[in-house]
Amino acid sequence: MNHTLPQGIHEFLGDTAWQGAEIAPLVGDASFRRYFRLRMGGRSAMLMHAPPPHEDPAPFLHVAHWLAANGMRAPEIYAELPEQGWVLTEDFGDFRMKEWIDEHPSDEQAIYAQAIDALVQLHRLPAGPFEPYDMAVYQREAGLFTEWYCPAAGLSVDEAGWTRAWDEALAPLLERQQPGVTVLRDYHAENIMLLEPGKLGGEQGIIDFQDALVGHKAYDLVSLLQDARRDVSEQLEHDMMCRYRAAADPDEHFEADYARLGAQRNAKIVGIFTRLYKRDGKPRYLRMIPRVWKAMERDLQHEALAPVAAWFEANIPQALRDVHGGEIA
Repeated sequence: MNHTLPQGIHEFLGDTAWQGAEIAPLVGDASFRRYFRLRMGGRSAMLMHAPPPHEDPAPFLHVAHWLAANGMRAPEIYAELPEQGWVLTEDFGDFRMKEWIDEHPSDEQAIYAQAIDALVQLHRLPAGPFEPYDMAVYQREAGLFTEWYCPAAGLSVDEAGWTRAWDEALAPLLERQQPGVTVLRDYHAENIMLLEPGKLGGEQGIIDFQDALVGHKAYDLVSLLQDARRDVSEQLEHDMMCRYRAAADPDEHFEADYARLGAQRNAKIVGIFTRLYKRDGKPRYLRMIPRVWKAMERDLQHEALAPVAAWFEANIPQALRDVHGGEIA
């Protein structure tokens, strides 16, 4: 972990109520962003540095302000200087949903139920002022699989056929995601914070939502219930899907669209995790690929994914899919 403080940190804090606070670096994520916890007088705050040109905090601020204005539990923004990459926010603490459930498995059902209820609340709102999750975005994301994973696995594949397969599989979904809902895009157990740990039904907070778009209701459900970072049992996935359906009453195509977006998202993640290894030198993401691959294989069994499943049969050797679960060396 880099303990060197970024240039300009004291100047930024000098214009806030946190001047002179103790500054502790925190472990970052898969981006160029860095995080620091500030402590002063028994209080704490979170400082994010998302420096240009690699990062731009303006989208995070845009979404955070919209979420807060619409009753969703995003961190309160204390101060911001986006042109220099600085954002000072409320501190949601250290208790992420993932680690808490790992240590308290009996709480799993209740905590996931609350996360589902938050999605229901979000989906009852008119969509936010964000860009659409359209076919171009879906295809660009799906393309990460053939761009990064396939070469890393030593495979020469039909890239044009990959694009055609996704056009066919996703076309029926596009009309059904109108007028759309706000899609957070990374709604999973590492981005849901337990603000009152140990209290079932206690408040949850959401982070890492800067890439929000307007799209389909099923997307964030897939993100949560086919989590790349922790095992979610098929029974829990089923139970939480039933809870969502009972509250949100989606249309009869919802299960098919969930499978479509599951396969699309999981293919994207395999590509991203491969890129993090090959381009960015972060091998720890490789161990997650088999989990993602397993979920993708289940999604591909749905008849709505027939064109994509056929492409996999023709282009990805069965031995690689079965034995290695998509893992690369």
